[in-house]
Amino acid sequence: MTATETDLTLTVERVIDATPERLFDAWLDPETMKRFICPGETVVPRASSDAVEGGRFEIIMRNGDKDLPHTGTYREIDRPNRLVFTWESHASRDDSEVTITFTPGPGGTRVELTQVRFVSEEQREGHRWGWTGILEKLSHLDG
Repeated sequence: MTATETDLTLTVERVIDATPERLFDAWLDPETMKRFICPGETVVPRASSDAVEGGRFEIIMRNGDKDLPHTGTYREIDRPNRLVFTWESHASRDDSEVTITFTPGPGGTRVELTQVRFVSEEQREGHRWGWTGILEKLSHLDG
């Protein structure tokens, strides 16, 4: 049986030793976004954010000499509990959506990220690698 586009969902999570507020705010501040929304060896030379529901964000990931724009629209901003936005890039559908929840608990905050709607399983697995790396870098933010 082959998975359909609507079946293709991924969830990654990590407990991070920080408050929900600190972690939530990191996703909306362009200068902080540059420091962790860059999986692997990518860097982010430019990021912008209009952090209101209906506002847009843009992240330019650079891999070697290639710039990879990632954009989206904030659909829900419920500080510090839940953030929902669309995820638009060369490797995703324009209606792909990301939901991040921040739950305080033992050891810090459990950050759970779920993305829905992929064109293929291969694309989903590529995003799994990316989001896992992003949460790893988020866990090392200081201050």
